[in-house]
Amino acid sequence: MKTSRAIGWILLVAALGGAGYYGWQRYQDADAAKKIAAQKSARPPAVRVSAVPVEKTDFPVFLTGLGTVQGFNTVQVRTRVDGQIDKIAFTEGQLVNEGDLLVEIDPRPFQAALDQAKAKRAQDEANLNNANLDLQRFTKLGEFATRQQTDTQRATVAQLTAQIASDEAAIANAQTQLSYTQVKAPISGVAGLRQVDIGNIVNASTQTGVVSIAQIEPIAVIFTAPEEQLPYINEAQKVAPLKVIAFTTDGKKQLAEGKLMVVNNQVDTTSGTIRLKAVFDNKDHVLWPGQSVSTRLLVRTLKDATVVPDDAVQHSTNGLYAYTVSPDSKAELRKVKVGVSFDGRTVVEDGLTPGQQVITGGQFKVQPGSVVTTAVASSDPAPAKVRQE
Repeated sequence: MKTSRAIGWILLVAALGGAGYYGWQRYQDADAAKKIAAQKSARPPAVRVSAVPVEKTDFPVFLTGLGTVQGFNTVQVRTRVDGQIDKIAFTEGQLVNEGDLLVEIDPRPFQAALDQAKAKRAQDEANLNNANLDLQRFTKLGEFATRQQTDTQRATVAQLTAQIASDEAAIANAQTQLSYTQVKAPISGVAGLRQVDIGNIVNASTQTGVVSIAQIEPIAVIFTAPEEQLPYINEAQKVAPLKVIAFTTDGKKQLAEGKLMVVNNQVDTTSGTIRLKAVFDNKDHVLWPGQSVSTRLLVRTLKDATVVPDDAVQHSTNGLYAYTVSPDSKAELRKVKVGVSFDGRTVVEDGLTPGQQVITGGQFKVQPGSVVTTAVASSDPAPAKVRQE
């Protein structure tokens, strides 16, 4: 009996000890779990950002501006003789070629003047023939004709010869006046609005023209550039004509590509700009006289430039900076020095190296040393305003 009771107490103490150990172990595990959870909650979550690699590429430097399209040549067609309009041989807005008939003026008065000049020449030619015959007779008479008669007859022949020369000039003038009754296109181009109608009397002395013609193949664009860019423009222009691209005024649609042909001989001191003239082939007639366009002049190309999207460059009171992503996925702040910027891309002169991952989105959540998780940003930059040198 005593032995059984002792064994019972031993078993009871063992059970209580096991229960106590089990409870202590559960307490330790729970405490450790709380500490781990606290540590996890204290660690900030990774910041999701967009990033792209820094590029090394050739970077074209464009100068942008506004320009006005004008005809390569523009002519206000006027009549050179007076008369009534009998015929209009063109339609408004028509493409006309050089030499095409535009307007015909009543030719009858001018034809009559030409016929009269020709008749006068025929009369003087007959008189000259008769005078030559008389001179031959006086010459054959020899001493039977006086010297005065012979000299007088020679003078008469000379006078009639000169008169015929005058008649030839009168005929040429009359033919010219007659040709002016047909008003022809002096250049090839687009005819504008008609300014006269059939039956109207036109005068050479009036300032009102018949029609205006603008040459559109090729066509010109006049635009301006800042005077500080003039040395770069002149230097590059000596090598080859610079490329000029014409866009719509909103910059969304490219219209044509041409070449810079003329740099004006004087800078506008009031605006500090220089006027430039570019020429475009305009075979598709996409450019039209008087049209406003946005221009881009390719001044030079930076070779092997370090380029990032504009969104990567941030501003602060201490200057410009950008965030890069380190190999251990932490954000690093880099102070940068930038150059030209165009079409959503910026040239970085100092602070970044090609191949680095630079953050382009989500920077407002990032601090130096922040753990980040990256998403690949689009490589096509959105159009942006140009920051010139």
